[in-house]
Amino acid sequence: MKRKRFTEEQIIGVLKEAEAGAKTADLARRHGISEATIYNWKAKYGGMEVSEAKRLRSLEDENAKLKRLLADAMLDNAALKDLLFKKLVTPAARRRAVVHLADHHGMSERRACRVIEADRKSVRYQSRRPPETELRVRLRELANERRRFGYRRLHILLRREGEPSGINRVYRLYREEGLGVRKRRARRRAVGTRAPILVEARPNARWSLDFVHDQFACGRRFRVLNIVDDVTRECLAAIPDTSISGRRVVRELTDIIAWRGKPGLIVSDNGTEFTANAILAWCKDHAIEWHYIAPGKPMQNGYVESFNGRMRDELLNETLFHSLDHARAVIREWAEDYNTCRPHSSIGYQTPASYAETIFAMGPGMPGPIANMAPKGITTTVEALIRAG
Repeated sequence: MKRKRFTEEQIIGVLKEAEAGAKTADLARRHGISEATIYNWKAKYGGMEVSEAKRLRSLEDENAKLKRLLADAMLDNAALKDLLFKKLVTPAARRRAVVHLADHHGMSERRACRVIEADRKSVRYQSRRPPETELRVRLRELANERRRFGYRRLHILLRREGEPSGINRVYRLYREEGLGVRKRRARRRAVGTRAPILVEARPNARWSLDFVHDQFACGRRFRVLNIVDDVTRECLAAIPDTSISGRRVVRELTDIIAWRGKPGLIVSDNGTEFTANAILAWCKDHAIEWHYIAPGKPMQNGYVESFNGRMRDELLNETLFHSLDHARAVIREWAEDYNTCRPHSSIGYQTPASYAETIFAMGPGMPGPIANMAPKGITTTVEALIRAG
């Protein structure tokens, strides 16, 4: 700020001389100022003492300082409103925000950092990480092949290929490449206490059956019979057809038992295909116990329901089926991939086939039963249906 030639004391002294009768022209010539300056001093300081003039000067300085602070605060407020819908969580986002404030609001780097409360060292930091182009390309390829896989399963697939990167690096690249899986709106779920359905820790301890529905491109509907081993999580069969009766279910189960072995227990809902006389007679002839879940309680058959969800999310929602033959080929290929390639989170990200081989290899050393054979809440058995006619 420009410094004045005369202090308040000198100005009041000149005005006192003018009040004593000195001529204005003589005062101007004596003090080296113009007559207009003396008149301006009279308008501003006329009738004041030195203390009052100093007080007026301090008030003017304080007022000018408050105006500058208000202008700075308004500029900062406008800048923050401009960044209102930007997330300033990561250092990279803060760097972009500082550049934006400098370009659009004319702020210095120091002031922009103060506005967004960023450290200038982090803003000036230049990353030394390698571009990791090959890993990014391969991760993008896998994500395009497995569109419903998250970063954890993609990390498992990369490790199988010999990639040494940890899951944190894969997650960072996964986020930077924008490969996040879009979440579909979940259905309303029942609330209350739920008891987990535990089974004996051995293969063929229990199988679960259920149907899942879809339609062809022409609009004709078809259904898929899914049969799952609850312990190994293997998909024993995924059979698509336009109509599947109880006799067809019996025939498919007989074929599976021929190469897989007999299950200790089969669980299903109360659909007409599973409560048909052919099913009841087959269970009696083969001495296989068949349990039906309580009506309206699909959580009692949670293993196959979970499998249905994965099939719906990763296959049915992603594929347009043109014919029954096309559906059979695609579903057969997906089931094979599910058993032999897809990592399963509930068994330590192993594949169901490798997990089954591990359990089979344990032989007599397998762990004992970890719960009752039948889940709680199952009310209907095959014998009860036979007695009821």
